[in-house]
Amino acid sequence: MANVKGLRIKRNPKGFAELLLSQEVQDDFAARASRIQSAAGEGHEVEVTRNRDRVVAFVNTATYEAREAEAEDRNLTRAIDAGR
Repeated sequence: MANVKGLRIKRNPKGFAELLLSQEVQDDFAARASRIQSAAGEGHEVEVTRNRDRVVAFVNTATYEAREAEAEDRNLTRAIDAGR
């Protein structure tokens, strides 16, 4: 292991902000949300959008049956690990 004593890291807030809004992050979030959607079962929809300062992804229940399955069996909640 390298000796890192005395190493200084210079923060780059503008670069970090650009990273949070990048197409690569958007694609990664879309892939993760799609895996969660598949694991949760039918009746779910994926939404990936950019907020003011970052990309966000949502997996929502789109049908009555999916909402009922979430309320009774927690299908969507249990599917979160599929996005890791």
